[in-house]
Amino acid sequence: MTTLGAVCLPMVPPEQLRRLAVTADAAGLDELWLWEDCFWGGAVPACAAALAWTARLRVGVGVLPVPLRNVATAAMDAAMLHRLFPGRVTIGVGHGVESWMRQTGVAAESPVTLLREYLTALRALLAGERVTADGRYVHLDDVVLEWPPAQAPLIVTGAIGPRTLRLSGEAADGTVMVAGTAPAEVRRARELIAEGQAAGGRAGEHRLVVYLDVPARDAPAVAAAARGLAEAGADSVVLQPPQGESDPEGFVRFTAEQVQPLLA
Repeated sequence: MTTLGAVCLPMVPPEQLRRLAVTADAAGLDELWLWEDCFWGGAVPACAAALAWTARLRVGVGVLPVPLRNVATAAMDAAMLHRLFPGRVTIGVGHGVESWMRQTGVAAESPVTLLREYLTALRALLAGERVTADGRYVHLDDVVLEWPPAQAPLIVTGAIGPRTLRLSGEAADGTVMVAGTAPAEVRRARELIAEGQAAGGRAGEHRLVVYLDVPARDAPAVAAAARGLAEAGADSVVLQPPQGESDPEGFVRFTAEQVQPLLA
């Protein structure tokens, strides 16, 4: 069965996050996803708080912009979340919006190279390995986490273009795709991810998370659209409300109580 989630947009005031997370947990929502858009709020503390306020809700971060975060710091944050809330966290990383990366002075000349080096180092650190790297962007000297997760967690990456989709298959454990992605694009993404897996000698499952715009609360229509993405290869469909959504708590109840049963 396809996992169903909902996005808590970064435009939701931080003071509302607790009510929203508790509402999602009580309604039986599978997953709540957070973004780290510049310059709203940090996704890591928001993720930790949402997990602490709830009992069973899984929380995803889709995604942390890698130019903004040293890979060792990201690994420390991810490891802490996985140690505190095992089985309830999904951490995603990605290129970041180019204009924001330029605005903060961290734009990479080769975003794909940066992401490749970052994913390799991040996955190794979270697997408890001792890492030395001297790449174009990632530089680590004998770094090892003192508190790695008990099991190496899945790391997903945001991807749109063919190069990044192949890289995700080669170096990540899952992929996050933006809202507006059609079923045909999901099927093509699966092909590109498989090419990357083959190039990297990687086997096994690769989780595909796809956001779905919900302009109106029409449960049968939303469920049909989610089903189409699932049939095309999405493992998780995450409903995304309009940016002007005035009732984010109502939106997560709609997702859990009206749409989710139609996909069971």
